[in-house]
Amino acid sequence: MPLAASLERAVTDSAELLLAAGAVLALAYGLTRARIGVFQWPLLGASVLALGMGAVLGGWAWHEKQPRTVVGSPTEEFSNTLRKQPKKTKPSEKPSVELTQVQWPTYGYDTQRTHLAPGWRNLRPPYHGLWKLKAHADIEFPPSVAYRKVYVAQQKGRFYAINARTGKIVWTKHFPNCSAASPTIADGIVYQAYMHELPCRKHAARAEGFVIAWNAKNGRELWRVRAGSVESSPLLVGKMLYFGSWDRHLYAYRIRGERRPLLQWTFSADDQIVAAPASAGNLVIVATSSGSVYGVDRKTGRERWHATSFSRFGSREYFYATPTVAYGRVFIGNSDGTVYAFGAGSGHLLWARQVGTYVYTAAAVWRNTVFVGTWDGNFVALDARTGNVRWRYDAPSSITGAPTVLAGIVYFSTCGRCGAGGLRRVKIGPRGTWGLNARNGDPVWHFPDGKYSALVADGRRVYISGRNKVYALIPQLRWEQLRRLHAAEKCAQLKRARARARCLSKAKQGTSSGTHGSKKAGRTSKRKNQ
Repeated sequence: MPLAASLERAVTDSAELLLAAGAVLALAYGLTRARIGVFQWPLLGASVLALGMGAVLGGWAWHEKQPRTVVGSPTEEFSNTLRKQPKKTKPSEKPSVELTQVQWPTYGYDTQRTHLAPGWRNLRPPYHGLWKLKAHADIEFPPSVAYRKVYVAQQKGRFYAINARTGKIVWTKHFPNCSAASPTIADGIVYQAYMHELPCRKHAARAEGFVIAWNAKNGRELWRVRAGSVESSPLLVGKMLYFGSWDRHLYAYRIRGERRPLLQWTFSADDQIVAAPASAGNLVIVATSSGSVYGVDRKTGRERWHATSFSRFGSREYFYATPTVAYGRVFIGNSDGTVYAFGAGSGHLLWARQVGTYVYTAAAVWRNTVFVGTWDGNFVALDARTGNVRWRYDAPSSITGAPTVLAGIVYFSTCGRCGAGGLRRVKIGPRGTWGLNARNGDPVWHFPDGKYSALVADGRRVYISGRNKVYALIPQLRWEQLRRLHAAEKCAQLKRARARARCLSKAKQGTSSGTHGSKKAGRTSKRKNQ
């Protein structure tokens, strides 16, 4: 538990205890002062002292708990460019939705960790289920999608490469190590981070881990590099691979294809680096467990700027969330319940907004809006310019994983009992995956499984990470089209014309499905067709 949080509880409890003791002593003084003679004065003094100390500690606790909102300027270090635009596809090239390409290469989709999908407007609910895979352990971070496969790591060391169309396992790996990171994929290679050996312990001292590279097609190991326990999803920018570690270092390796990479530099931070790094032009942005955010030169590893979260009770709480770089700014949530916006080039605090009790989710961005969730069940949309709240949705339980924005809908998962026993308020309730209208927060869709991550996609299908399962879904309209097409193919094989006609007539009727915002939206089709 962070020092600030534990001290907060200690100060609050001490203030309440002293005030209660002072009230009891004052009552005893009023009832017995005529009978205890000279002892009435020590009793009165103890009562006044207890009440005074309780008031002082209570006032300090009240002051430290106040929201420290900083309203930002809509123009200072603000760019209208959300992220670098991908190169336009030439007419002779294959379309971007062709599944032989890398579709969702890393955590957060891109190197800036925007959690914003490309313009796949055809992927909208309601959906129909295609397949599901049991991973046999929690899936804390979302899969990556490339080369017609879905690559996913579960917490207890198993890694799966799954056929994106059928859900069958193409190849799998198993290590006696914990894993809490998404794979990064490029040029036919999968990069995956691993932590210390099982059982999984929280921030164990001197824990060791590694980053491994596999052939994306067959899973053949190419190389591995060791470090402290590695919980951050690798960042690949050009030929440079970056990742943070519990040993307080940010590592930079130069990739040489299938050959072992060369260590270029390491950067020493003030505490463990749990979150994944993000790219901001010539800088790598990385956050630590001591409430620090660094802008590190991507080529030399030198510190360019250093920013911090607010200090409460003489200490700072930690950044578990990955930074998101967009509009020339760095957006990141802290476990103190505040979302911070720093200048990507300078590190200056531009705005801060307390949105709940704890913020563990990385931010998603879309149309000058920043989306985050909290452990007390708030899902909030903030103005990227000023930090003002645009809308707020009351989720049924705590939110831990990052949201995803796809086709104007923002998806997030509720974690159920994540954070139970926290020092501040945590909302306990059902798990699930939710889709809201990104413009106004209206509910659009619900899926009955989920825990940490929301979803990823590849242009034809969406993939949801449940607690320990991966689901592939397809838009209901597309499913009905495929069903009718397959039925028509079967009808064409009938020899009698009248039988073919009856068969085709039935094939055109289709099936009913859930609609936007309805209670049936979570069901992908009639039960008999599932």
